[in-house]
Amino acid sequence: MREPIGVILAGGRGTRMGTVSKAGVMLGGESLLQRCEDRLAPQCDGIVVIANADVSTSYPVISDSLAGYLGPLAGILAGLDYAQKRGFSHCVTAAVDTPFFPCDLTPKLILAGLEHPDGFAIAATVDGLQGTFGIWPVTLRAALEQYLQEGQRKVRSFAEAHAAATAHFAPTKPDAFFNANTPEELEAAQKWL
Repeated sequence: MREPIGVILAGGRGTRMGTVSKAGVMLGGESLLQRCEDRLAPQCDGIVVIANADVSTSYPVISDSLAGYLGPLAGILAGLDYAQKRGFSHCVTAAVDTPFFPCDLTPKLILAGLEHPDGFAIAATVDGLQGTFGIWPVTLRAALEQYLQEGQRKVRSFAEAHAAATAHFAPTKPDAFFNANTPEELEAAQKWL
């Protein structure tokens, strides 16, 4: 299997952070987007950033395939569209506001995906599924588009309906899937750095 393309989900509004986009929020002298790129790029065959606002990056930037800020699944759909057009069978997704995600995310997802006929797997911890971190086969693209057009938004429900395998990640300090959604959480992340 060709290495998957990395898809950074940076299309959220960032309202709890008090900004248009979390991608440009600074942490330890780097933007959250730069930190995400630095962690994901060595694990994938290229990167694409899904953003609905201007972001600063050297990678291609595309917006959601469907209008209306439909959540992370809309960004995943855009990533699958991009991957399919470029001949990738899979994409690996990561959320821009998760600065400590594992540096072995992709290999663990690929390994877990061997348990699924199409190689679909979602990251999981003792706290449950980490739905914005997964390996997504382009074969699910049409099903995902239909799911969104039916008004569905939950990653977990889609993953369960399509029998996604799970890639289990052990607890870490700081939590590998810690989200910096608010100024207080950003401050906590700064202390961990």
